[in-house]
Amino acid sequence: MFHVTWIDLIIIILASFRFTHLIVFDDITSIIRKPFVTTSNEKDALGELVQNIEIRGTGIRHFIGSILSCYWCCGLWCSIVVVLIYFYFPVTFPIFLILAVAGAAAVIESKI
Repeated sequence: MFHVTWIDLIIIILASFRFTHLIVFDDITSIIRKPFVTTSNEKDALGELVQNIEIRGTGIRHFIGSILSCYWCCGLWCSIVVVLIYFYFPVTFPIFLILAVAGAAAVIESKI
């Protein structure tokens, strides 16, 4: 049976949050999303920039595009990956710690 301390749980949660954001929103991973979604920007009635996402293709391509364009959907899969890697490859803990710190910083930054 796996044992998770409270601090490890917080690190896993924040790392999953940041990993999900990295996959769904960050420009650096747009190359991963490009075959599955098309994004465009336009101004709304208030003059604010709004991003439109169009899912490409059919079948598995459309399914993957649906996951990559949905924070909630991708978050589930990213959390599964983080937890499995955390338990089966503990040497990767520093990567999760870095993701957790970046996730906490993002939360703090969004509240300021």
